[in-house]
Amino acid sequence: MELEHLQKSLGEVCRTVRERLGLTQAQVAKQTCLAPEVYGRIERGGMMPSVPTLRKLALTLGISADVLLELSRTDVAATLAQPTPEGSLSPELRQFVRMLRGWSPGEVKRLIRVAKVLESPAEE
Repeated sequence: MELEHLQKSLGEVCRTVRERLGLTQAQVAKQTCLAPEVYGRIERGGMMPSVPTLRKLALTLGISADVLLELSRTDVAATLAQPTPEGSLSPELRQFVRMLRGWSPGEVKRLIRVAKVLESPAEE
């Protein structure tokens, strides 16, 4: 996922949850030890918070950091005790899946087209 998209998404989630809780930007900023202007930039998708700030936001808003970062259970293991989602794949496939995570949707679509050609039986 691109940084700009992630910033916008994180900001939208923060705003939605903050409004649902009936809090102002200033209140969230104060509880997370941020300047109100800085928190406003995060909500507008203009800034990516640091990891400690992301943790404070998750705690203040009462929402999982997974939700803030758009991670699903198919993306990551829920606990340290669980295997990673690719745990049952071969090492080569795990490496390939990790590489694909950084690709754009367009790049993935092109790869799928190539894979379908490779999958079809060879004409003799």
